[in-house]
Parts: sequence; structure tokens; C-alpha cells
Amino acid sequence: QVHLVESGGESVQAGASLKISCAASDSTLSNYGVGWFRQAPEKDREFVAGISSSGTTTTVFSESVKGRFTISRDSASDRVYLHMNNLEIEDSAVYYCATTDRRVPTKWEAQYNSWGQGTQVTVSS
Repeated sequence: QVHLVESGGESVQAGASLKISCAASDSTLSNYGVGWFRQAPEKDREFVAGISSSGTTTTVFSESVKGRFTISRDSASDRVYLHMNNLEIEDSAVYYCATTDRRVPTKWEAQYNSWGQGTQVTVSS
């Protein structure tokens, strides 16, 4: 189990950009594939984006965010960032990061072992 902490969520207007981050307080995040998921009220949690563990970087995105969101790692701070651009009202949700022992993360929640508590992103018109 890895203790994950998300931060950076806030309320923004549609069209804005926002960066949220994921950190591990008791482990080395670069050892894991990391995925970002989100859950809106009364909806199932869904995969958003993922980044491979250290080494050759591989990123994956859901169709709903491809072209608007990017994901990156910062080795100095050992954090993973989700960069969200051109935000839409439909992007409003609690965003969770999660770690997997797989080098390249997938959209399947069952492959993730540890989850953070989430950070709220609210997009208004």
C-alpha cells in the first residue's frame, strides 16, 4: 500500500486550465505506474489518464480528455501531475490518483493497489 495525496483541485470557469498533483508520502512514486481517475456525482468512477513508471515514458488517456489533458512526472519532487486544459463543465468531479505495479497503467481499476482520497475539481460556466 502506498499513501497517496492529491492536491490542486479548485473551482474554475469553463475554458480554464488547472494542474493537479499526486504525491506519495511513504514511498517512491516513480516505482509505480500512476493513473488518474475521476468520479462525478451519481456517476461511476472513470479512468482519465495514466503514466508509466520510471524509464521510457508511456502515457494513456481516455477519449473524453485526449487532446485537452496531459500527464507528467517530476523526478525532483517525485510527483505526478495532471494538466487539464480547456476545461468543460463535464470535467467536474473528484479526481483520484492511484498506483499500479504494472509499468504502464490501464483503465482497469482492479489493477490498482493504492488510492488517494481525491481532490475536487469544479468547472462552472
